[in-house]
Amino acid sequence: MKITHYGHNCLAIEIGNKNIIVDPFVTDNDLAKDKVDIMQLKADYIFLTHAHYDHTLDAEAIAKNTGATIVSNFEIYSHYAEKGLNAMPMNLGGVREFDFGRVKYVTALHSSSFADGSYGGNPGGFVFTHGEKSIYVAGDTALTMDMKLIPMQTKIDLAVLPVGDVVTMGVDDAIIASDFVECNRVMGVHYDSFPFIKIDHEAAKEKFKKAGKELLLLEVGESVSI
Repeated sequence: MKITHYGHNCLAIEIGNKNIIVDPFVTDNDLAKDKVDIMQLKADYIFLTHAHYDHTLDAEAIAKNTGATIVSNFEIYSHYAEKGLNAMPMNLGGVREFDFGRVKYVTALHSSSFADGSYGGNPGGFVFTHGEKSIYVAGDTALTMDMKLIPMQTKIDLAVLPVGDVVTMGVDDAIIASDFVECNRVMGVHYDSFPFIKIDHEAAKEKFKKAGKELLLLEVGESVSI
């Protein structure tokens, strides 16, 4: 499994010959828009954690260009299905088997609405499993005790957690979250994209190191494999 960071919470996950995009927000992200051409992205599936603009902005364009299937909660699924796009529903606690592996939709503690203010359903995160490897993509969330449920069923090899604070959990809570999901290798997301979520990279990494953990803060376009 290869995970590429495209800024904010946007990820590309390659599993075998299948390509997944999570939360595409590129064309209005100053840190990514000049480095990533969304029309060149490969996608068989687009997973959306919630409806906020900074997680769904480029979903429709990528889906139209690639024919990818959009996967999210029932409200987001309905929104895109009504536009004639390929879409598939999931919701909290649900599991689906895909041609690349297994996905569970798990709790996130946040809000969720479309850019026009309409209701976007409950926010969530995803646990992607392929063979014996699993990635937890938390989405936008506060620290929540529900995270403790995840390792009761699945061993997490990489936890993708927001670290920007203010509108999601920050570095200190992400360290606790990594304890809750029993994974000491963390990829930070949802930081630096806006002025109010800029972080001190070295200070954040040092906090994780002191806790006996690794924090990956990837450049746009940089990848990690598990």
